[in-house]
Amino acid sequence: MDLVEVSPNSRPPVCRIMDFGKFKYELSKKDKLAKKKQHTFQMKEMRYRPKTEEHDYQFKTKHVREFVESGNKVKIFVIFRGREMAHVEYGQKILDRVKGDLADIAMVDSEDKLEGRNLSMILSPKPEVLKKVQAEKSAKKKKPEKSVKTDKRETAEPDVISESEKQVDSNI
Repeated sequence: MDLVEVSPNSRPPVCRIMDFGKFKYELSKKDKLAKKKQHTFQMKEMRYRPKTEEHDYQFKTKHVREFVESGNKVKIFVIFRGREMAHVEYGQKILDRVKGDLADIAMVDSEDKLEGRNLSMILSPKPEVLKKVQAEKSAKKKKPEKSVKTDKRETAEPDVISESEKQVDSNI
């Protein structure tokens, strides 16, 4: 048994006689349990350029949509090189277009910021999307899929013999 000062800032300080090793172990278990229940976001990134063509834009935006639908936050960059910095408005147009295309499932966490040669914006999923993702996760935990083997003979349809095949069989 040890004499442990439980709350040193109170007047008078509070001390208890306890097993200090057991006390630290219980505290660590509480911390682990709190971390387990904590919901964390994963930050994904997508990079565009001011001269990104239509197909590339559609492809990248489709991936951003998948990230948001799976419940992740997405940081979108428009990267400028060299003389492209003279026309930052092209990057603004791209970010506005992404914002408009994903308005149904995402909301803007931080507006457009120019940081050095990068123009960035952060999107996060709307609450409806998060509820849907959480419902899917809880459904997977509650109901694990069972693999059911079926016998091919039971599921196969009976052989259909046409009239011409019957005649051929009878002639043999």
